[in-house]
Amino acid sequence: MISQRSAGVYALIPLFLIVAALLAVPAFADGSPSASARQAVAEQAQAAPARRQPPAGSGPVISQTELRFHPVNESIIEPQTYLYYIQTALSRPSEGVWTPYNEATEKSLLDDFKRLWATSFLDNLWIETLDEPYENGVLGKRVIYHMEERPRVKIVDYTGSTKVERTKIDEKMKELGISLRLDSFLDQATVRRVQGLVKSFMAEKGYEFAEVTSIVEPLPTGPKLVKVVFDVKEGPKVKIRTINFNGNAEIGDRALGRQMKSTKAHNWLSWIGGKGTYQASKFEEDAEKVVEYYRNEGYISAKVGTPEIKTLEDSVDKETRWVELSVPIDEGPRYKVGEFKFDGNKIVKTEFLEPLFKLKPGDWYSDKPIRNGLIKAREVYGAGGYFEFTGFPDLEPVAAAAGPVAGPAEPTVNVTMRMQEGEQYFVNRLTFIGNTTTRDNVIRREVRLVEGAPFNTESLKYSVKRLNQLGYFKPLEEGKGIDVQKTPGEKNQVDVTLKLEEQNRNQLTFGAGVSQFEGFFGQLSFQTSNFLGRGEALTVSLQMGSRSENYQVAFSEPFLFDRNITGGVDVYKRALRYIDQFTQEATGGNVTMGFPLAGF
Repeated sequence: MISQRSAGVYALIPLFLIVAALLAVPAFADGSPSASARQAVAEQAQAAPARRQPPAGSGPVISQTELRFHPVNESIIEPQTYLYYIQTALSRPSEGVWTPYNEATEKSLLDDFKRLWATSFLDNLWIETLDEPYENGVLGKRVIYHMEERPRVKIVDYTGSTKVERTKIDEKMKELGISLRLDSFLDQATVRRVQGLVKSFMAEKGYEFAEVTSIVEPLPTGPKLVKVVFDVKEGPKVKIRTINFNGNAEIGDRALGRQMKSTKAHNWLSWIGGKGTYQASKFEEDAEKVVEYYRNEGYISAKVGTPEIKTLEDSVDKETRWVELSVPIDEGPRYKVGEFKFDGNKIVKTEFLEPLFKLKPGDWYSDKPIRNGLIKAREVYGAGGYFEFTGFPDLEPVAAAAGPVAGPAEPTVNVTMRMQEGEQYFVNRLTFIGNTTTRDNVIRREVRLVEGAPFNTESLKYSVKRLNQLGYFKPLEEGKGIDVQKTPGEKNQVDVTLKLEEQNRNQLTFGAGVSQFEGFFGQLSFQTSNFLGRGEALTVSLQMGSRSENYQVAFSEPFLFDRNITGGVDVYKRALRYIDQFTQEATGGNVTMGFPLAGF
């Protein structure tokens, strides 16, 4: 039988065991790593916010946007640059803004694709969407832009030939708008263009059989960095031993050969000017000269074909290849002028235009009098303000009649000169820039253009000659330093601007010497032909010595009283002392007046 007291003690035993267990826990916790891990996880769980979700029942939304670069997740260009071209709206969960994913979003992603691809930064691009459902059932879409950037050029090199002149190639690339510079993205089309350019460059030097290959080498200095190498194999230099013309029945080989200035057979004088070497580009120019010669002789349909290059032999060192050039010629018939008339000329009558063209019916046709006539016609129209005038010949060949059929006995060509006169223009404003010393009125009095008058192109040419004759400025050239622009907002008005560059017209000289007659002397002189920018000439000369003195001042005004009259004053004083005899002195001056009898 258990007493009541004993029962109370037994009841306390579980309580003592619980207290003992609680006292033992800290000792075990201090040495257990799992306890600290549980504490860190608890803190992270408390710090990490719950994933924000779109409103329940919403349609699909964009949950996240990611840029992923291949093959390694590194980019040469800052990712922010790519984000500039991505215009699809992004969800902003922290602000409660959710971008729906629908047909409009897919169209926007397609537009993003087009914009990114148009940057030319990428070799490969694709857009992927992944489903990421939210806990409330709303479908989230993760949008991933997969991008593979183009390699970036860090080094461009030319190997295999010492004939490659990099400076000239760079100049030609700039002229043609080809860009393969350092830190630019590699573009295979550009590489092929440079490859063709180098081959053409070698052909111009006579290496018609040169081979150019491009090699792209990755660099270890960074991802997508490459070195582009153009390897040149020169091959033999092509030398012409003989040139044959085939098909030229009317004009001999010698006459045609004289028209070809660069393409010549090699001889002992070929080292002068580098002739005797075949260059395709030079042959094209020479072929045009041959066709021009034929047309001036009346063969308006003459053609020069692509030459046939026949290898004769290679030199022992394989550096020279001797070839025979066969040039095909298609002469066609020779034409005489049938009708010769003008069309479109309303301002200048036909009877005034006809004398400008030294070609009449019955003459053998020739391009030369046509060209010369158009030059003169352009001067006539330009003098009247029609500076946009253009003209060209319209040729209508007529074949010779066969048998008893009525018609010309020999081929003729009817020539119609199509004249496009344009509109008449007047000078709105005449401006000079760059004349830092010379005054405007000095320039204006030499110019024969008048503001408000018709824009006379011949007067402009004459004015430029007068300004160049002054010597105050560096010479003006047609197309350089002369700017003619239509006046904005004004009909039939032009603004003429002369861009001048002053050059020094002052001379200061000094010196000293000794002579048996004059003894010791020193001299100083100043001379200018544009005194204070007024266009006046001034000369001051001083010479002093133990036996002689000479002083002179001369002044000349080319436009006296603002008229084309020259006035000048020259005063002097001279003294010469003869040893133990006498002194000869002279003081005087002269005044000059003049006017020009001609413009120059």
